Formats: sequence, C-alpha cells, structure tokens
Amino acid sequence: MEWDKLLCPKRIRDVKAKQGSSDLRTEFEKDYHRIIGSASFRRLQDKTQVFPLDKSDFIRTRLTHSLEVSSFAKSLGQNVSQKILREIKDPSFLPEYQADVCDILQCAGLLHDIGNPPFGHFGETVIREWFRANMSKLELKGQKLTQWLTPQMQNDFYHFEGNTQALRLVGKLHYLIDEHGMNLTTALLGTIIKYPVSSLEVNKDSGDIHTKKMGYYYAERDLFAQIQESLGTNGRRHPLAFLLEAADDIAYKTADMGDAFKKGCITYERLVEEVRKGGEGEPEDGEYFALISLLEHKYEQAKERGMSNPAMNAVQNWMVVV
Repeated sequence: MEWDKLLCPKRIRDVKAKQGSSDLRTEFEKDYHRIIGSASFRRLQDKTQVFPLDKSDFIRTRLTHSLEVSSFAKSLGQNVSQKILREIKDPSFLPEYQADVCDILQCAGLLHDIGNPPFGHFGETVIREWFRANMSKLELKGQKLTQWLTPQMQNDFYHFEGNTQALRLVGKLHYLIDEHGMNLTTALLGTIIKYPVSSLEVNKDSGDIHTKKMGYYYAERDLFAQIQESLGTNGRRHPLAFLLEAADDIAYKTADMGDAFKKGCITYERLVEEVRKGGEGEPEDGEYFALISLLEHKYEQAKERGMSNPAMNAVQNWMVVV
C-alpha cells in the first residue's frame, strides 16, 4: 500500500501556514478541532440513535454514539498500526504514521453519522419512499422535474443515504469560508466514504460491500474524483474505512443492548439468552462465553451487595468492560 498517499494531509482548498505561526498541531489534529467546534456536529445531540425523543440522559443519541465510535476507532487504529509495524512490517508504513492513523479514525468516528437525518435510519427510509412516490408529480417551470434531472440525479433521491449526505455536508453545506465546507483533509474525507460508487452503480445483490449503497451525489462527483485521485484509491474503499465500520458495529451492537435494557424492552434473562445465541459456533471455553460468565458474575455480585436493581447494575458495569 502507498501509505504516504493514503494518509495525505492535503485539503481540497490549500491552506498556507502563516509565517511565524506557533501552531504545532498536525493537519489531522486541526480536522478534529474543526469538527468538535462545529454546529453540524452539535446537532447530532438531537438526532435519534435507536429510541427517539427520550427523556433519560442514559439513552444514546447520535452524538453520544459518535463519541463512542470515535473512541473505538482510535483504539482499533492503535492496534492495527502496531500489527503492521511489528508483524506485517510493511516498509511503506512509517512509525510516525500510527499517530496519523489514530487521529484520522478519531475524526472519522465523530463524522460517520453527521449526515443522518432526524429519526435515524427511519428518516432515511421516509425520504427515499417520499421521492419514489412523488417525484413524477413534481414540476419546475411548467415541466416535469424528471425532465430536468439526469438519471443519476433522480437515483440520488431514490437512494438517499446518511453516509452520502455526510460527504455533502462536510464538503460543501457546512459553509465556513467558501464552497469547500469544513475543508477537511482528503485522507479523512476518503475514510468516511464507505461506498465508493454513484447511485447508478448501487447493487445490493452483488455480494460486494462497495456497491451496497452509494457514496456520493451527482453534485459531489468532482469532489469525489479529487479525493480518489489524491489518495490513489481508484474506486476502492480507503483501508481505514474498514476500521471505521468495525468501530461503528462494535459501538452500536453493544450500546443498543444496554439502551434496550434500560428502556425495559428486554429483560435481563432475555438479554443473556440472546447474547448466548449470538455465540453459536464459538468455543465454550473461549473469550465470547467468558464475557457472558462475567455478566452473570456481576449480576450475582450485585444481588449479594443488596443492590436495589441488581440486573441494571450488572448490565451497566458489564457494558463498560465489553
């Protein structure tokens, strides 16, 4: 792999450092500060993760979920970087690249859901279905709207997707100085593109994860091309995008269980039962079932201590360990 290109710190609009500047941050650290200080990131606090409009501070929103993904992604970056350095020994992966990988993944975790509409994936579905049902009825200047739109433009509406909207938001809509949005590094932009295809290339039945959904709108086709050229990915996923997706999966598959339990949607007994089912094929003396034993141990421990709600105490403590 050409890691010097894949970790490219350049931006779409070049920013020259001021002469005599005392700013010691790397370009990826600057990305982090641009993100956490943005209104677009703060808006995630009112967007649904699983349970909408909950009054409890415990239940996750897209904001708290994104913070968790960011943390997991950085940790995965540290582990994988060490494996590359110590075991794979890829000569193109320099020791200093570990910090860049971690910083990029930390930022990507914050951004991965920034394009999601209100009410999460349900909101995506509503938008897609509305356009499929109403596109043919819409008019512009006395003509059918479909006569003004290219096939890709139409498909963009039919396949509306939060990941795609994220690229549009940070690359254009979040206006800071000009039309380049947050003007983030190309390495970070490449990492948040999970599906490097247009809406015309979407094929959920292909068996290829790259074509499951679209990755950019017609309006961002030039931006997408610039990112691909800068990183040398040539229509493929950026390798860090796989780690970002893994971090997302880890975060929601564990946290959603905790939220469902807190909401009373699932009992302690049902939770243990479902987690056991998920371990089919795993060795009984392996790490997976050791985690289940840990949950049961924490439950018994909470009962011995006279906790008012031992199941809740056990699950919350277990989630921290998991």
